[in-house]
Amino acid sequence: MTPCLDLSISVVIYNNDLAAINRLFNSILNTGLNLRVFVIDNAPKSDIEQISKRYRFNYIPSPINIGFGAGHNIAIKKALGSAKYHLVINPDIYFEKGTLEKIYNFMEDNAEIGLVMPRVLYPDGSIQYLCRLLPTPVGLLLRKLNLPALTKLHDSKYELRFADYNRAMEAPYLSGCFMFIRNEVFEKVGVFDERFFMYLEDVDLSRRIYSCFRNVYYPGAVIYHGYARDSLKSFKLTKYLIDSAIKYFNKWGWFLDRQRTLVNSAAIRAIKNQTTDASARRRVEGEAGGKFFRRHDYSR
Repeated sequence: MTPCLDLSISVVIYNNDLAAINRLFNSILNTGLNLRVFVIDNAPKSDIEQISKRYRFNYIPSPINIGFGAGHNIAIKKALGSAKYHLVINPDIYFEKGTLEKIYNFMEDNAEIGLVMPRVLYPDGSIQYLCRLLPTPVGLLLRKLNLPALTKLHDSKYELRFADYNRAMEAPYLSGCFMFIRNEVFEKVGVFDERFFMYLEDVDLSRRIYSCFRNVYYPGAVIYHGYARDSLKSFKLTKYLIDSAIKYFNKWGWFLDRQRTLVNSAAIRAIKNQTTDASARRRVEGEAGGKFFRRHDYSR
């Protein structure tokens, strides 16, 4: 079936701030793209339904909180085949006119890319380091303990802070706050794994996409994200994080995840060198059993 829409968008709501939701919806409508928007409400309230209808978005209430990935999957499955791209977006995101067009055109010009994330800024304009390596159990523990010196040392590598965030680059894991995905990706690697109620479902999907396509950070487009590490503040959210971490590492491997080692090493080497030796890349691909990225200067 030939897609009739440029873009489908899914937003999963759970007791989010109404002002932030309105700001996001206004950002979404400020585009010339032909799109369809799905609002999945995991805590159904009449005001969210009314706001969605006012914007002529598709409102889908869930009688129970089914989680982040499962909520987005409802929209992805409904939109599959009807749009060229799908955007997974958080309700605390906003952006200026023309942002979606920039990303859409970038994807149109680079058919080998499966997933794009733009430059993500805090509301004060400072950058969020959301290009990341595949996580390790020790790394997640350090981030959870939030020991300043150790966390800073770990994050400088994990969040690729040594890279130039003013240039486009490829990374194994791009944040789930804004995932602009080519729809054919879902046909090849599947949708979100619904075993993850909250946290690490974006890592899991990014990893699967990266095995077949390219995950690219594109700083030519900018969005704003009211990001807060809520899992550090809430026992309930900490429990979700621990539960998801156990499921993730049970799925991919705890300390003996050879593919993770190869992927992370190759990503770091490529970013530092800004080039990849073709023969070395083919050797790594063969060892890992998957297709790794081919370097390309997306900033040109």
